[in-house]
Amino acid sequence: MRLAPPSLRPLLSACVLSLSVLSGCDKEPDPAPDAGTSVPTEDSGTDAGSLPDWDGTYTELEERGDWLDRGRFAPCTFDSQSAPASLSCEDLARFDVSQCDPDALASVGASGVYLGEQRAETRLSDGGTRISALPVGFKLEADGGGTFNASPFRVRNTDGGAFFLSTERTFLNVTTLTALMGCKVPSPGIVTGCYARCRDGRFSQTGTFEAHRMTWPAGEAESSGGMRLVSEAPVPLGESVDVYVAKEHAYVVSLPKFGRLGGLTVFDVKDRAHPVLKTTISLPGDNSWNGVWAKGDALYVASSATGVVLFDITDPAFPRFVRSLPGGGDFGAHTVLVDGDRLYAMSGGEMLLVFDVSRPLEPVLRQSILPPSDGGLGGSGAHDAFAYGGRLYVSNSYGGYAVLDVTDLDNVRNLGAYVHGGYAHHSAVGTFAGRTIAFEGTEFNSSHVRVLDVSSPERIVKMGEFRMRPVTSVHNMLLVGKRLYVAWYLDGVRVLDVSNPTRPRQVAHFNTFQESHPEATDNIFQGTYGIRVPGDGYVYTANVPRGLVILNEP
Repeated sequence: MRLAPPSLRPLLSACVLSLSVLSGCDKEPDPAPDAGTSVPTEDSGTDAGSLPDWDGTYTELEERGDWLDRGRFAPCTFDSQSAPASLSCEDLARFDVSQCDPDALASVGASGVYLGEQRAETRLSDGGTRISALPVGFKLEADGGGTFNASPFRVRNTDGGAFFLSTERTFLNVTTLTALMGCKVPSPGIVTGCYARCRDGRFSQTGTFEAHRMTWPAGEAESSGGMRLVSEAPVPLGESVDVYVAKEHAYVVSLPKFGRLGGLTVFDVKDRAHPVLKTTISLPGDNSWNGVWAKGDALYVASSATGVVLFDITDPAFPRFVRSLPGGGDFGAHTVLVDGDRLYAMSGGEMLLVFDVSRPLEPVLRQSILPPSDGGLGGSGAHDAFAYGGRLYVSNSYGGYAVLDVTDLDNVRNLGAYVHGGYAHHSAVGTFAGRTIAFEGTEFNSSHVRVLDVSSPERIVKMGEFRMRPVTSVHNMLLVGKRLYVAWYLDGVRVLDVSNPTRPRQVAHFNTFQESHPEATDNIFQGTYGIRVPGDGYVYTANVPRGLVILNEP
């Protein structure tokens, strides 16, 4: 399976969670109450003080996957059995809402961005039950309009205690109609209820849903731990997804969005409080740029169209196009990484390529590597990688988290992999108490940070985790000393003290997402995408839809 284009990623996320068969998950033993934030509660992000340094001991944790089944979300039901010939998913009479609370639903505001999950129970032929989950999102606009899973509403009735939404979309010649019926408001900003789905006019699925309003997590302020906004600057090209800081300039790359081309935007950040836009660059037919890195006078940009686009930044304010390097298959390059004199380019499809950049402006292709899937779900692909101690830690999509020995590029060896069933997306690796520890992040709903002992790659062990709200997603992360900086999309920047990696504790945060922004949508892929902490006292982030957001380093 190869990485979908950005426009298809919300649909792909639905495929991710539908693979979860978790009918027995709620019977697993609960983790110890103080074992990090391994239980997805609303206070998962609570700040905590520093912990003593770790002594190297830990208890192996069971792998439970990304999505954790919390049971039915609401007491309503949808009648899919009677009169099947006349069944319509928009038939209000089929929804049993006798145990619902219309007074509470009447308190739901007329506007807001919501993300959630739909939980389905499917009876199997052997008498068992398959529990699966799909993401859901909707945006309520004050004028009565809005979107549902990025499509316009067919029906919206949210007045006087009613809460009914429906939408229809066609993909691969299949038309799917989804309807939500609200039932309860268990706490402010959360709506639960039932849903029904019909495909090509025939009933397909029903279940319950829980939707969270994408204001900041319950009880949180905009920031904590001394983090504060230094400045922000809109990016005129597309949606900003990654940033690299070099020569006192911030290089922000973008994907096409809202009819705007993607490309490269350059800011002079000598005065961090007042970034100065210097230039924007898009190449003809080539402007879907997702990753960026610099070495010396060279800037490397990951392009889905052509591979790696090479720029000369001898004049840092005005990069000069040099040439395009080959990519890995049909998806060009999705991410890039420089480690010493090597440039790694990950395609997101299959291959990752290695270039010798001992002469930064004259890269030479040295090797192409196909990471093994090692028993994953059949969708392996080198999405990203982290180089550490002669090993390459590859986020191999649904193929798992793979460890390769790359000391000799002519004899690359697979050392092992950790397969958890999620979409292995990004990681950071370091040494703690003499052990090699990886902080591994997945993507899509319920993704979180896993802490893995990778000292012996032939048997990787899970030893910790950190979770936020179940409806948001992790993106990128950086390990700076004993602090892990996580770009957590709609949950902004999260700074974790990992001095004891078995018990990650949040010590600072900044909520970057603004629900009121005119370009805010019902897509899970918003908020903080890219993050850099170059050691100059600032945190640089690429944000959708805010652009370049600079924070002070806590």
